[in-house]
Amino acid sequence: MTHELLNGLSSAEVEGVLALGTRLIVPAGTSLFRLGSPADRLFLTERGRIRLTLPMQVRGHEEDILVEERSPGQTVGWSALIPPYRFTLTATAPLETEVIALPRESLREHFAAHPAVGYKIALNLAVVIGHRLQLFQTMWVREMQRAVEVRSA
Repeated sequence: MTHELLNGLSSAEVEGVLALGTRLIVPAGTSLFRLGSPADRLFLTERGRIRLTLPMQVRGHEEDILVEERSPGQTVGWSALIPPYRFTLTATAPLETEVIALPRESLREHFAAHPAVGYKIALNLAVVIGHRLQLFQTMWVREMQRAVEVRSA
């Protein structure tokens, strides 16, 4: 399996990073993490899907609004590497899903010992974060257009 976070790494480097992780099975309907909780691990999706949602008040009750779904090979929980180390969305498995959990401290130690690996992963992480920023910008623009149309009507 090719993981977006590990692009550009040699086979040996990939094995070194994956050796830091633990495989977890996330049962269908179970949360992997919740908005605001401490982010001490990031996750590489191996099998299944992870729904990333943002809890919002809709007509007086809280509803989880879908932001995006992540598939095998994709990363979730990158907040584990970005201060203040708190998850910014809620992650739930809509079906049984397998992930590799990579602890932040183990990754930091590995990056200190292997700076070239840390550099490549940092560049890959920037791509993942950039994708999220583009997604939120698109959502924000769409909502702003709706608000302008309502005011203009």
